[in-house]
Amino acid sequence: MSVITQGNSTSHDRGWWLYLALHWSGIFASSLLMSWGLFALFFLVIGGFSLDGAMLHIDNFASRYVAADADRVMRFKVVLAGVQLASIAAILFFRRGAWIPRDPKLEGLARG
Repeated sequence: MSVITQGNSTSHDRGWWLYLALHWSGIFASSLLMSWGLFALFFLVIGGFSLDGAMLHIDNFASRYVAADADRVMRFKVVLAGVQLASIAAILFFRRGAWIPRDPKLEGLARG
């Protein structure tokens, strides 16, 4: 992390902040994709690890969603949002080692 000193104040280099923002957007995007993969894995598991079984369960799920009234659809959306947030939180917890980006300057020193 490079620091630029200007008078009495210290501010981080703008490039470092952009690097951090890019790193965090990558962490969140990949975690979101992993959570969607967990939903696909869930349907594969309840479908007996076959594509036909998974599609039958998805079809059953979709037909019940379409036939539901507005209150039940809202409850479904709340449950789905809660499961999505919980899965993303669990994935981010297990990826906590990747939260802080590596500093290439410090890695060169560590290798000797």
